[in-house]
Amino acid sequence: MLLQNNPGKRKTPAVLVAQSGVLIALALVFSYVEHLIPIPTPVPGIKIGLANLVSLTGLFFLHPAQVFIILVSRILLAGLMFGNMSTIIYSLAGGVVSFLIMYLFKRLKLFSATGISMLGGVFHNLAQLSVACIILSSTSLLMYLPVLIIAGVVSGLLIGTVTELVSKTVQKNFYS
Repeated sequence: MLLQNNPGKRKTPAVLVAQSGVLIALALVFSYVEHLIPIPTPVPGIKIGLANLVSLTGLFFLHPAQVFIILVSRILLAGLMFGNMSTIIYSLAGGVVSFLIMYLFKRLKLFSATGISMLGGVFHNLAQLSVACIILSSTSLLMYLPVLIIAGVVSGLLIGTVTELVSKTVQKNFYS
């Protein structure tokens, strides 16, 4: 079982800001690396979601509001650095919906981190597809739905597995 938030220990504002800054920087590095490595897929824009390692792991060790701020900050900064306004819109839609789903299922304690990550990956893709359908006023994009669901499950499986390994290391080295 992954370590849960410890509400008994309060962090000072300085610690929260420093911790958030380091995690935003780490997520930005993951975003940049992923931006450099194109994945040949039949649907444009499919990615592994390396930056989601920070968000998902954070859900098990940090306050959800802090994780949400880290997520939104990373999306805005990565969009400004490596993308454009449409990148930010699609990423925010996917990121916020994914975060809410992962947070909900983490609270329900029905799935492991890998299961939560798979749900997050699928809902991230569904949110982005929904935004694309709205922006383009077309439902023809729904033909990509099966591929995007599979991509969400596969990327969620990979990110969830790595998150469980990282969480065990963090728990062992920092919380024992």
